[in-house]
Amino acid sequence: MVLRRPDEFFARVGRDGLIGFGEAYLTGAWDVPSPADGGTTGALGDVLTVFAAQMPTLVPQWMQRLRAAYVSRPPSHQVSSQENSRANIAHHYDLSNDLFEAFLDPTMSYSSALFEHQAIPRVDAVGPHHVATSPDPRDASSLEEAQGRKIERLLDAVGVGEGTRLLEIGTGWGELSLRAARRGAHVHSVTLSTEQQALARERVAAAGFADRVDVELCDYRDVVAPEGGFDAVVSVEMIEAVGYDYWGTYFAKIDEVLAPGGRAGIQAILMPHDRMLATRQTYTWIHKYIFPGGFLPSVQVIDEITRDATALRLLGGADRLSFGGHYAETLRRWDEQFLTTWAGHVSGLGFDATFARMFHFYLEYSRAGFASGYIDVQQLVLEKEAGR
Repeated sequence: MVLRRPDEFFARVGRDGLIGFGEAYLTGAWDVPSPADGGTTGALGDVLTVFAAQMPTLVPQWMQRLRAAYVSRPPSHQVSSQENSRANIAHHYDLSNDLFEAFLDPTMSYSSALFEHQAIPRVDAVGPHHVATSPDPRDASSLEEAQGRKIERLLDAVGVGEGTRLLEIGTGWGELSLRAARRGAHVHSVTLSTEQQALARERVAAAGFADRVDVELCDYRDVVAPEGGFDAVVSVEMIEAVGYDYWGTYFAKIDEVLAPGGRAGIQAILMPHDRMLATRQTYTWIHKYIFPGGFLPSVQVIDEITRDATALRLLGGADRLSFGGHYAETLRRWDEQFLTTWAGHVSGLGFDATFARMFHFYLEYSRAGFASGYIDVQQLVLEKEAGR
């Protein structure tokens, strides 16, 4: 880590904490050596991983008790209410489909891939689950293949097949819907991104599945189930946008629309329960620049909410898979591709050099979280009790 303008760096960190730390990188007050200057590819993420690994203890415990008097609280216009959610989603996902095409693989999957792995049984505070061994850095398999593996595993977990009535909360650019339709399912997919809806509909039509897949611009709170309910519900990395205040609403809606005995498959970015409680009212750099209104849950809070207020029950064992190391590798590949295509393609879309630093910082900041183990990603399966 190189301080180029120390006075500016310390002033920003002193005034705005972690937001100031990120902004100091955007302005160039600090940097990392580039490969041309003797640095390594991924040096930014490597530096941030050191900080992320020590995040719970970097600030002494007695000072952490004062955080409420220092850190900024999320602004009211970013709370993920029904009135605000469309703008929150548009802030990031409606930037440009061309931008995302520049660094994503052909599936246009903007969530963690799942590479070849072994599943190791583990037990945590919530119960038994499996942990995927981290990808081999020498693994030459494509990101496209690994994204397909992730989607197929989730569809298998909730039993999607011929005739399944499937609800997808959070369309992305349509890859999961396409794969479910190939299995013979009838898919109702909802999104709040106009850009994603447009491209997903194009892809669905081009694949010949317009009669099996409906992509609707709709808040999850407004979903209406068919008679008898949906047979299965899937949602890939959408719960992060729901917000702390609305997790109960989110799972109540899934409970409402899911048929008794049906399963819901949720792929979620998670943080440890104690860190979630400590940071739930904190306004961060990610909120300001990337995902307004978002917040990461813990497995424990998902288990508590669903047990207390719904007929959904979190399944354990092989039905719950942790694979944070795979997200670190996914983000490394995305960032590498983003930097490769920046000069020749992305800059031509109207994004400036400060945006490039911001997006590079976001991808490497996220990679550091997973590489350090500070955050995780899991596929969770919940089953609705029969007769309820």
